[in-house]
Amino acid sequence: MADYLAVLTTTDTEDKAQHLATKAVEMRLAACAQIDGPIKSIYRWEGKIEIDAEWRVLYKTTAAHFDELATLIEAVHDYHTPEIIATPITAGSDAYLAWLSAETTG
Repeated sequence: MADYLAVLTTTDTEDKAQHLATKAVEMRLAACAQIDGPIKSIYRWEGKIEIDAEWRVLYKTTAAHFDELATLIEAVHDYHTPEIIATPITAGSDAYLAWLSAETTG
């Protein structure tokens, strides 16, 4: 696994997205969390096609913090099955990655 990750989740309100983002940064499980939305999500749930507005939270973190971050998202999130997807950050500026490491150390 890469040393750095971009971790994604979604939720149904901007306030919930902000709470998820703020909690992770406060706990130093992510150096940064960006929120965008509303986005339109179309998905199948319990046999039905659903169309909903959601807000996306994108966390920047280290691989070492992934399990704790996923546990936090699951604990705070009110979805039955929250989306938690990690994508490796395979390259980045030395200064940014050093900042990311420093902000997730505490």
